Amino acid sequence: MRDVGNPGSQKSGSAPRAHTADASAGAARTARIPGGPDGRRMLWIALVDKTGTGLWAGAAALYFTTVSGLGIAEVGLLLSLSGAVGIAGSPLAGRIADRIPLTRLLVALQLVRALGALALFTTDAYGLLLLYAAVGSLGDRAANVVTKLYAARVTGPDRVRYQAVNRTVSNIGFSLGGLAAAAALAVGTAAAYRSLLLGDALSYLAVAALTLRCGEPPAPSRVVASSDGVVPAAPASPWRDRTYLLYTASDAVLSLHDSVFRVGIPLWIVHATAAPEGLAPLLMVLNSGLVVFCQVPLARFGATTAAARNLLRPLAGTFLVSTLALAASAAGGPWAAVTALTVATVTLALAEMLHSVVSSCEFFVGPSPTF
Repeated sequence: MRDVGNPGSQKSGSAPRAHTADASAGAARTARIPGGPDGRRMLWIALVDKTGTGLWAGAAALYFTTVSGLGIAEVGLLLSLSGAVGIAGSPLAGRIADRIPLTRLLVALQLVRALGALALFTTDAYGLLLLYAAVGSLGDRAANVVTKLYAARVTGPDRVRYQAVNRTVSNIGFSLGGLAAAAALAVGTAAAYRSLLLGDALSYLAVAALTLRCGEPPAPSRVVASSDGVVPAAPASPWRDRTYLLYTASDAVLSLHDSVFRVGIPLWIVHATAAPEGLAPLLMVLNSGLVVFCQVPLARFGATTAAARNLLRPLAGTFLVSTLALAASAAGGPWAAVTALTVATVTLALAEMLHSVVSSCEFFVGPSPTF
């Protein structure tokens, strides 16, 4: 018979089962995120990092026109040149990453990003603004490639799924920062713009502190002897591989979606369309929301190199549609402009997600190329 006179006996028997069930559920949730504890720490880092980026990205171009007093042409040239300098950060970081611990390099790069942002407070001189923006851009690009390399080493064959989760978390942070930026843009004062830049700089310092808690992933061996004891020759320089260089050049064009969204659209809205100025950060929030809900499901279409290669054509197609919609937004009134800009944002978000899936397959577990 069941003992109904001693409720405590039922509790004592059921508590371990409940505890076991909770533990199993927690373990299942943890198992969905590749990379173990360090992989999860990097997700928190991504959240903080992109929240700061969301504060600044939608307001950067407007900051230079409103606070620094630069003209549109000057802002475009500043952002273009600093972005061009930043491109060098990727190969430089890849070269250095094989020689020093990744966590130490990441901390240094976050400090470089913080210094570049804080230095913008100190001057309105065009030459110095260009220099400081270039330093920040160099740190951004370098930190991005080292972060992906860290994830590749930590997660191994699950890198594509991890990058999808990482982008989802990143865009949650970007949305949070974008909403705060929208509120600051509504105020429209110089102090509001400066608060966004300060928040971005502080996020880099916070990320540097969090990175210190991450373990160093095992670095792959650069030299492997064959079964007969012969050491293989060093890998050929990628600068001599024409196919690789052609792919890199085409991928560089497709990578412009980031610049179009962060730089081109805010300036385009203000100076070429009838849409309200506050639309820019709201479109960024829309972009981030789409990535949050769609990035992980899309990752399964790029689980292999061959599958990722098949995504290049739809990636180029969506990018083309987004730029055409962006151009059409200048032809009508406010409602037509808002509609066209929304279409451009949705298709550009799809291009961004497809490009992320493709680029995740490029980061294999192994040493970086020798340049």
